[in-house]
Amino acid sequence: MARIEIRSDITGTLWQLRCKPGDQVAAGDTLMVIESMKMEIPVITEDDGTVLEILVKETEPVAEGQVVAVIDG
Repeated sequence: MARIEIRSDITGTLWQLRCKPGDQVAAGDTLMVIESMKMEIPVITEDDGTVLEILVKETEPVAEGQVVAVIDG
């Protein structure tokens, strides 16, 4: 299996986690939601797999391009 890094598309604040390590995810699933300029931006996986790591916590700042999660796909 491949280790897949999930990156943020935008700078903002992690507003909501929708998965945890060990969860099975499918392509198109929302892993978390980032709030930026009063908009909620979903972070979506493009691959099926198992969540290995969540690298940010709710309310933490997130930079564009930052790795926010790792899945085993």
